[in-house]
Amino acid sequence: MTALESDEPHTLHHDRLDYTPLPKSVTLARRRAHRLLTEWGHPELAADTALLVSELSGNAVLHGCVRDRLFRVELTLTDHAVRIAVTDPKGESLPSLRVAAEDDMFGRGLLIVREIADRWGVSELTVGKSVWCELDIACHRSPSGEQLADFGHGRLG
Repeated sequence: MTALESDEPHTLHHDRLDYTPLPKSVTLARRRAHRLLTEWGHPELAADTALLVSELSGNAVLHGCVRDRLFRVELTLTDHAVRIAVTDPKGESLPSLRVAAEDDMFGRGLLIVREIADRWGVSELTVGKSVWCELDIACHRSPSGEQLADFGHGRLG
């Protein structure tokens, strides 16, 4: 099989950065994601990408980090999608969807990810785990390349 026959998507842009497990890192990762998607020519994906990075990074800080270990945010833009992967060192603590009570302060992050992303999942690693999600580019642009008013995602609230 030649490279042209492969089903693997062609990577157009890739970014990877490690962060300290502090709440301010979530803000930094979110802002970086928004800026990168805009620079990469997909401003219509920037807000959703930033929100997904924020939710996954917040979960890494709250549930997946251990002392003196960083978490990683990776963004990959292909011909068809943007992939967001947040890796943390705590592999024994796998995320799962849960229903938060109305007065709960936390517990809605993965529900938001499920509603906005086209796909999401968890990859167990030798050390830690990676929680990933993808946004399809086709869902965000018309065939002429114009930005769509409704991105086709079931938004919450």
